[in-house]
Amino acid sequence: MNHDRYDDAYIAEILKTTRTIALLGASPNPERPSNRVMGFLLSKGYRVIPVNPGQAGKEIRGQKVYARLSDIPEAVDMVDIFRAAQYLDGVVDEALALPQKPKVVWGQLGVRDDRAAAKAEAAGIAVVMDRCPAIEYPRLVA
Repeated sequence: MNHDRYDDAYIAEILKTTRTIALLGASPNPERPSNRVMGFLLSKGYRVIPVNPGQAGKEIRGQKVYARLSDIPEAVDMVDIFRAAQYLDGVVDEALALPQKPKVVWGQLGVRDDRAAAKAEAAGIAVVMDRCPAIEYPRLVA
């Protein structure tokens, strides 16, 4: 897939069918974008599971924080990544190692790695990069 531009229907379908989101790089700081996006997604009815090794066992926005994807005790539909682009390949490897793979890997604004995307897509995982669901949701779903 060409990740320079996404069809609106592609992103809308992902946002409409996703229910559970693992949010990598979740911050407890309400001023951080990851915290604000988590709050937005929770307000829209998504189940959001924060992932941050430094916050594991604590809560962010009332949700228990896990150290890594493999620690989450339930399947997730989407992995939303608030990490530098250089980590996307490793996140895809983590997602592929899960017993139940997510349907979507979503790289936040500035998070793009076409090689990692190709690896995820080869395994049947949809990919969105350099986009924010909190921006796309009001534009395409609300």
